[in-house]
Amino acid sequence: MLKDEDRRILRYLQSDPTLSPSELAERCGLSAQSVARRITRLEETGILKGVTARIDWQKLGYGVEVSLRFTLDKTQGNAFDAFVEAARAVPEVLEIQTFLGRVDVRLSVIARDMAHYQQVYRDRILTLPHIAEIEALMHVARIKSEEVLPI
Repeated sequence: MLKDEDRRILRYLQSDPTLSPSELAERCGLSAQSVARRITRLEETGILKGVTARIDWQKLGYGVEVSLRFTLDKTQGNAFDAFVEAARAVPEVLEIQTFLGRVDVRLSVIARDMAHYQQVYRDRILTLPHIAEIEALMHVARIKSEEVLPI
């Protein structure tokens, strides 16, 4: 399991991933070498997957987000794999989630406006393989979007 020092490092990195090892060391009460070794170990074990840039796609002109829920035609043996592979190739798809139950896959799709969304929907989404049913949910507001873990 994680030691308290590792948890402290992760808490600080979650709040500000741009902190350098020396800044982390100062805040955690550790040496810079110790922090660097711990970060390397956290990366090697897969706990720390890296630092990413979060881009506000709305400020880049994408004003529409739609959640699409798909039920796939599972009479085809490769339906799931073929669908996911094709969905990954659609640039406007931000996220792909899979489920057990009535809904098989959910895609989060962005577009500049409704005309762009209609184009993406007709030209890219409806051409995805093995679709049995689609349900579209128009995104209205993001109430909470947090990836900070309580560690």
